[in-house]
Amino acid sequence: MNSVLTALRVFEAVADSQPIGLSELARRLDVPKSTVQRCLKTLHEAGWVRPTSEEGRWSITGRAFTVGSAVAAGDHLRDAALPALSALQSAVGETIHLAVPDGDELVLVERLDSPHQLRAFLALGTRLPLHAAATGKAYLATLPDARIAAYLQSAPTKVTAHTRTDPVRLWNEINLARKRGYATTEEELHEGISAVAVALRDRTGVARACFSISGPSSRLTPELFEEYGSKALLTRDTIERVLR
Repeated sequence: MNSVLTALRVFEAVADSQPIGLSELARRLDVPKSTVQRCLKTLHEAGWVRPTSEEGRWSITGRAFTVGSAVAAGDHLRDAALPALSALQSAVGETIHLAVPDGDELVLVERLDSPHQLRAFLALGTRLPLHAAATGKAYLATLPDARIAAYLQSAPTKVTAHTRTDPVRLWNEINLARKRGYATTEEELHEGISAVAVALRDRTGVARACFSISGPSSRLTPELFEEYGSKALLTRDTIERVLR
C-alpha cells in the first residue's frame, strides 16, 4: 500500500510541475531518489508518465485524459459549459471545441459541430500543442511568465507551414491575448483552419479549460476575429458565473 501511495504522490508531483527531474521530485517529496526512480519506471511502463525532450525530465501522458474527462463531468464543467457553448455555436455557425489542460498540451473533451459541410473537425481526445492551437495560446496567456518561458525553451515545433515557433513572436501573441482576452490562429494547427479561443478560469484564476470557435479560413477571416472574440468572452463570463 505504501508503494502505491508513493507512486501516486510521484504522479501528482509530475503533473503539478512538469516537466520535472528526478532530483527535484525526490527533494519535493522527501523521498529517496531510488524510490522515486522506481515509481517513475513503473508509471512509465504503465503509460502514465513519459520522458520529455529535456533529458532527465518527466511529464504526464494522455492516459490522464480518461481521468480528466471523469473529473470534468464530476465537477459539472460540461453541465456548466454546454448550454452557453451551444448558444455560441448557433450564433456563429462554426465548430466549438472544448479542451482541458494536460501538462504542456490540451486534450479535446467536447466538440459542437458546425452545420456547414465544410467545417473544422478534431476527434475527441486529440492532443493540442499550446503554441499552435488557439486554445493553447489562450491557455498560455493565463500561466505565470516563468512557465511560459520554460515551455518556449522546449523549442516548439512546426505543425504546419504557418505555425509560429519564434519565441519573440509567441510572446507578443501571448501578451496580446492577455490584453484583449482571446487568442487567434490562422492555419497554425491545420491547413485551411482558423480559430478564436478563450480560457475558462476558476475563482482562483487558474484555467480549468479553454474553448474555441474554429472554421475554414475562407469563412473565419481576420475581419471576424474581434466580433467572435467578443462573443466568446461573453460566453466565457456566462460559464464562469455558473462554475463559481
